[in-house]
Amino acid sequence: MASLNKVFLMGNLTRDPELRYTPGGLAVASFGIAINRAWTAKTGEQKEEVCYVDINIFGRRAEVVGEYFSKGSPIFIEGRLQFNQWETKDGQKRSTLRVVADNFQFIGGLTKRQAEGSGAAPKDVKPPDAMPEDVNLDINSEEIPF
Repeated sequence: MASLNKVFLMGNLTRDPELRYTPGGLAVASFGIAINRAWTAKTGEQKEEVCYVDINIFGRRAEVVGEYFSKGSPIFIEGRLQFNQWETKDGQKRSTLRVVADNFQFIGGLTKRQAEGSGAAPKDVKPPDAMPEDVNLDINSEEIPF
C-alpha cells in the first residue's frame, strides 16, 4: 500500500520559537504559525480564515530558527504530519496533530531580530547541514524533558 505524508506551509510565526535540548543534546525548536486564507463567498462578501499549526523542528535547523526567527516572521515549512495520543493522569484521552519540519526557508525581507540589528540578513546565513538519515526524529513524550 502506497502512502505519502508531506506538507508545505507558508505563514507567520505566532510566537517566538522555544528552543530546548533533549538529554542527548539534540536541539528542538517549537513554535506556531498562522496561515491565512481569503476568498469571496457566493454573495460577493470577502471572507477570511486563519489556520494555526504547531511546528517542531530538530537539530541545527532548530538552532537557526531559534536565532533568526521571532513572532511575526514569515516562514516556509516543508515537513510531515505527526499525530500523538496520550492519557492524562485523571484518565482523559488527549491527542494533538502537529508538523515535524524537515526543512524551512526564509521568505520576505529581514526578520524582526535582524531589523533590530542582532544578526546578519538571511541571505548571509549558510544553510544548515543535512540531517543524518539514521537520526530517529520520532520522539515520544517520555524522552522530552519539558
